[in-house]
Amino acid sequence: MVDMATIEGLCKRRGFIYRSSEIYGGFNGFFDYGPLGVELKNNIKRAWWNDFVHGRDDIVGLDASIIMHPDVWRASGHVAGFSDPMVDCKESKLRFRADQIFFAQVKVAGEAIGYVSALEDENMQADAEKKAAELKRKLAKQGELEPVVLKNYMDASPDEYALIPSPATGKPGSLTPPRDFNLMFQTYVGALRDETAVAYLRPETAQGIFADFKNVCDTSRVKVPFGIAQIGKAFRNEITPRNFIFRSREFEQMEIEYFISPYDDWKTMHRDWIDACKKWFVSIGIPADRLAEDVHPQEKLAHYAKACTDITFHFPHGLQELQGIAVRGNFDLTQHQNASGKNLEYFDEARKEKYLPHVIEPSLGVDRTFLAVMTAAYEEDEVPNDKGQAEKRVLLKFSPRVAPFKAAVFPLVKNKPELMERAQKLHAKLRRRWNVFFDAAGAIGRRYRRQDEIGTPFGITVDFQTVEGDGTVTLRDRDTTKQVRMGEDELVKYLSEQIDGI
Repeated sequence: MVDMATIEGLCKRRGFIYRSSEIYGGFNGFFDYGPLGVELKNNIKRAWWNDFVHGRDDIVGLDASIIMHPDVWRASGHVAGFSDPMVDCKESKLRFRADQIFFAQVKVAGEAIGYVSALEDENMQADAEKKAAELKRKLAKQGELEPVVLKNYMDASPDEYALIPSPATGKPGSLTPPRDFNLMFQTYVGALRDETAVAYLRPETAQGIFADFKNVCDTSRVKVPFGIAQIGKAFRNEITPRNFIFRSREFEQMEIEYFISPYDDWKTMHRDWIDACKKWFVSIGIPADRLAEDVHPQEKLAHYAKACTDITFHFPHGLQELQGIAVRGNFDLTQHQNASGKNLEYFDEARKEKYLPHVIEPSLGVDRTFLAVMTAAYEEDEVPNDKGQAEKRVLLKFSPRVAPFKAAVFPLVKNKPELMERAQKLHAKLRRRWNVFFDAAGAIGRRYRRQDEIGTPFGITVDFQTVEGDGTVTLRDRDTTKQVRMGEDELVKYLSEQIDGI
């Protein structure tokens, strides 16, 4: 499994992702997508939109405003309750999410000798055990160290707050008790800067869909069951953004609110959505064996939810949520109907009755999908270099659907005008359909390696046989490095099959 530092380094080195405002030291929780990153990101979004909106008869699109009337967020419960538990370290001045801190009482031969703490990650158990062993040595305690059983800081008793060490400094008693921290970014609309002008950057795209539900029903020929899809930016003032783009303060979502009748078999429909989403991940290059399902137990569901299943992925920092698919009931429409005073009921012609539809919500982060695609694609192997010697190769095995460049065209050498001209003509022909790279600089082997590292599936070389012989070019496969010769018409047909599936 590739580690996060390797992914971050590749993203910076090859122009996928930069830290935002890097020349000013960066800005924690914010990232910029570079030339290759924006292509990969757009291709992911395009694939999702094509499959779930254009590819279905029961889904329509929407692009709602980022800043909406603040009453939208009061009605949805975000103003009062969209918060995370936060703790401060009084020594280091760092802040943590309380539910990401774990602690354990250390016991030696039945005697409690103190506490250790660790931040949540895949190595936190080993980290806590190492700290427990160090505490035993420091206090020169004899006897067997008992198993270290970690508990969440949210489950600590008030008496334990003074005993649990900070994960930043290791000093006991420096963490504050947990308190709620609202995650919404606040701004002002208009010339005034008082409470009457307060507005919020949306923390999710879903509420814009619910607020426009009536408009979509009145202006589109939709019938329940149907869905409204949206791709857009959302903002959350995360206490501790971490793990690269996995958890950031500005991110992008791809969400569907799928409206169903209260009489529909929601369990079957929920299962269908889970299966459809997993199939889509496979279609963009994420192997099925890297995905899993996490079914939320009844006691952990939101009060309005009937069910929720997360599709999880083995990220570099562990098995984590990639997408959530929830059955939300009609909570949101009910809240907005009551708060706005507008009737949001849907008239079911077949049943001759009105009702507020229930909702199945497949919610997916673009940035997390980007990270999953990068992680799944990363591979290292050895291939012969120009001298026939084994050389380490880094490659990104992107699906052609989402690869930033679909192919690259190379003249064998750049000092032969006839090769350059033929290669440039072929490049111009191919780029009318796809994003195709052109590279004439350096040895052909190095040019192949550069494209392998940015995930370009196909390399096309124009050589002397192309201009002096049968007119064929060499097509090289990124994953196998195998090369075959084919004519230009055959090449276009092959690329169409591999890239577009036609």
